[in-house]
Amino acid sequence: MPTDTPSLYEIHDERFRQLIVGNATLEELYSGCRWAEGPVWFSDLNCLLWSDIPNQRILRWVPEGGVSVFRQPSNFANGHTRDRQGRLVSCEHGTRRVTRTEVDGSITVLADSYRGKRLNSPNDVIVRSDGSVWFTDPTYGIMSDYEGYKSEPEQLTRNVYRLDPSTGGIEIMVDDFGQPNGLAFSPDETKLYVADSSSSHDITRPRHIRVFDVINDKRLTGGQEFCSLDTGLPDGFRLDIAGNLWTSAGDGVHCFSADGTLLGKIKIPQTVANLTFGGPRKNRLFITATKSLYAIYVAAAGVQYP
Repeated sequence: MPTDTPSLYEIHDERFRQLIVGNATLEELYSGCRWAEGPVWFSDLNCLLWSDIPNQRILRWVPEGGVSVFRQPSNFANGHTRDRQGRLVSCEHGTRRVTRTEVDGSITVLADSYRGKRLNSPNDVIVRSDGSVWFTDPTYGIMSDYEGYKSEPEQLTRNVYRLDPSTGGIEIMVDDFGQPNGLAFSPDETKLYVADSSSSHDITRPRHIRVFDVINDKRLTGGQEFCSLDTGLPDGFRLDIAGNLWTSAGDGVHCFSADGTLLGKIKIPQTVANLTFGGPRKNRLFITATKSLYAIYVAAAGVQYP
């Protein structure tokens, strides 16, 4: 049975005690979003960006400087990451595309269609060390006018895509998800983890994260269940440098070891949508949860890109 240490933490495995700071405080850095998502840390600029999807804005938090609007309208932007040159890469529900923000502020469209048909609504995105861009394409952004524009899907399936850095072409890597959502590589990039959040609209569907082996940088095998959540569903997640997976859930952040064992939970007052590691030592967990942005220090460092 889990034990509370204190009520902020739920210990399921003794290894979790080595990953948390017992006297750390959960800080609410901002409240006022309608649906907070997609946090991404900029170490060189010492700031965090995240999405407030229904309000059509990307917000920026700066230590000692508070919160300001980075971009509005945002085209109902959801997930973000940085490429290996430090540029912002974003998924936009409203335009059904993946974009890159250049250093001069201009926008480059990386992907908006596959085989002549529009994407569904790109949700989350990561960039591998070879420059390839991997993203998920569920239908959440076209299901209503709340997080995008209601429309019929043109793609037959909800896919995980890879964008080739040399040709700019995209290809389907996985096509058997109900609703693919968050995704992340293992620290050595030999494994790809992808969340299926299709239970959001069908309780008979899975609420799990699957794991794939990456072969020759651009092919996937496997796809078995890595872990399943006991509360809520998996949305966005990140890995620390030891290979532990920290995922969003209905009651907070759940931490799983590299072998899929639930180690423990950080209890959050609102439903968590996404998270990322940041701060000077990459040991501060930034958490987007419904209307708020939270932060807490942990005893683990996240896998970080520029």
